[in-house]
Amino acid sequence: METLRVSATSRPNAIAGAIAALLRSQGQVNIQAIGPAAVNQTVKALAIARGYLQDDALDLFAQPEFVKLEGQGEERTALTFRVTAARRTAP
Repeated sequence: METLRVSATSRPNAIAGAIAALLRSQGQVNIQAIGPAAVNQTVKALAIARGYLQDDALDLFAQPEFVKLEGQGEERTALTFRVTAARRTAP
């Protein structure tokens, strides 16, 4: 499964496009964000991506989860969103 890393300076529209493309092609994607600003950008991107998927009759579902990451001799907590696509049902 592909993992996108989102930072505080990531553009939500660009991330949303990547999310939509991966959901169309693979049906799932992981998104990793560290810090409140990065989580904010991720949530905005998820909302935008839902709009991008409307014409494809797809919707997305996100499951957030805390994960521990180790790097450069320190441990950090990240928020990972496991995002999957599902066919929209008629209202």
